[in-house]
Amino acid sequence: MSVTEQALLQALEQVVDPNTGRDFVSAKAVRNLSVSGGEVAFDVELGYPARSQIPALRSALIAAARGVPGVENVSVNVATRVTAHAVQRGVQLLPGVKNIVAVASGKGGVGKSTTSANLALALAAEGATVGLLDADIYGPSQPMMMGVSGRPESGDGKTMEPLLGHGVQIMSIGFLVEQDQAMIWRGPMATQALEQLLRQTRWKDLDYLVVDLPPGTGDIQLTLAQRVPMTGAVIVTTPQDIALIDAKKAVRMFEKVGVPILGLVENMAVHVCSRCGHAEHIFGADGGKRMAEEFKLDYLGALPLALSIREQADGGRPTVVAEPDSELAAVYKAVARRVAVAIAQKNKDFSSKFPTITVSKDT
Repeated sequence: MSVTEQALLQALEQVVDPNTGRDFVSAKAVRNLSVSGGEVAFDVELGYPARSQIPALRSALIAAARGVPGVENVSVNVATRVTAHAVQRGVQLLPGVKNIVAVASGKGGVGKSTTSANLALALAAEGATVGLLDADIYGPSQPMMMGVSGRPESGDGKTMEPLLGHGVQIMSIGFLVEQDQAMIWRGPMATQALEQLLRQTRWKDLDYLVVDLPPGTGDIQLTLAQRVPMTGAVIVTTPQDIALIDAKKAVRMFEKVGVPILGLVENMAVHVCSRCGHAEHIFGADGGKRMAEEFKLDYLGALPLALSIREQADGGRPTVVAEPDSELAAVYKAVARRVAVAIAQKNKDFSSKFPTITVSKDT
């Protein structure tokens, strides 16, 4: 019996991407389909990193193709191709960076930096090339959390090489000043220093640059939201009402400057006693989930108030690298996939394909 492409495509339509809810055929992810007798080969291109899920996806696709009468052997290649997506109107993309994800809270002390570090590491673990910018000029914490120290090198005296931590490219003001030195700078100076860190770092072909924003919605945050080409923002909060007030302000700030919200992470959602197993909602229950529903945001996931998360971050090995197969690391990876999928579903940026137009005056 001869195998037709139509029959194969109809069979592959039954395989649904668990991350998007769409089948791979209607999503136009199936590429280079070829049929030769009973031999079938095709590629599937994902717009987001999902290394941990690729074996299961391949198995499902192979099983679907083998269900077509006449098919004997199936060869499937599942790969990821992350592209640049649209940012705020009138803001140019950053060289060497496809997508910038801002992580904000509006309030300090809710675990934003820990979430930023684990988000960056989770994206990298899923197969992406990732950078992490510590945008907190007054209280940089990523050097300690990522276990990285030293000074950035500069080959040309104008740009800096990012440092590497657990496979992630990192830049922070903490690499340029002494650890106990206070940055007694007014807003404009801090904003200028941050823009220099962002634009004078030689980021190397990043799929995602995670920006750990300082708490608040003041000068620095607003300037960044207006000038930095952000693909989207992730809001971090705890269930506590006092944290939610400031998280809502952060959402409003991004809305005003045209930066889409990719979703909300609820940190410290519950505490489970390590001795007796009793679960207690120290900061309240489901406050972040209710806020996500109120603002029609994607609820990306909830993290518990766990001693190990704090200890691992303080020790320079955040949860995703310290315990990569743990339940907590799985939550961070699920959050990272949801963020990446949300980005993949947004409009692409085609500015790099446009020709450069110059106007010259005839003499």
